[in-house]
Amino acid sequence: MKRLADFDQIYSEHYFYVYKYVLSLCRSEAAAEDVTSEAFLKALHSIDGFKGDCEIKVWLCRIARNTYFKTLRNSGKAEPLTPLLRDGGADIEGSLANKSEALMIHRLLHDLSEPYKEVFSLRLFGELSFSDIGKIFAKTESWARVTFHRAKMKIREGLQ
Repeated sequence: MKRLADFDQIYSEHYFYVYKYVLSLCRSEAAAEDVTSEAFLKALHSIDGFKGDCEIKVWLCRIARNTYFKTLRNSGKAEPLTPLLRDGGADIEGSLANKSEALMIHRLLHDLSEPYKEVFSLRLFGELSFSDIGKIFAKTESWARVTFHRAKMKIREGLQ
């Protein structure tokens, strides 16, 4: 039963972080709660497989990410739900004041290829650090910064 007590501590310490991450992917509170709960259930069943080669919250986010995309595949949706942009996009936030420009930004974001779409969403909507984004993708912080910058550039190009 010590294992269950340890997992209760993991759950209480990391639930909100994982939930916020999933919410950044799906932009639906109800869906984020469902996916987060399912991810923690999967983590409980596979906690013995956690090797400790990354932070526990990164491991949990990977499980949540895989759970989310599996849910999308099973529901017949090929791509993640298009998230709604909000302030924080450096040079893009000013464009959001105009509804027609905001709609164009939404379309451009929806059409971005992976990993640009996800990195952009994680940074703006999930408010994750570049370090955390890099860890989620098993890449470096620099990779996350460059990918985010390229995503912004693609959106800017589409606006011109």
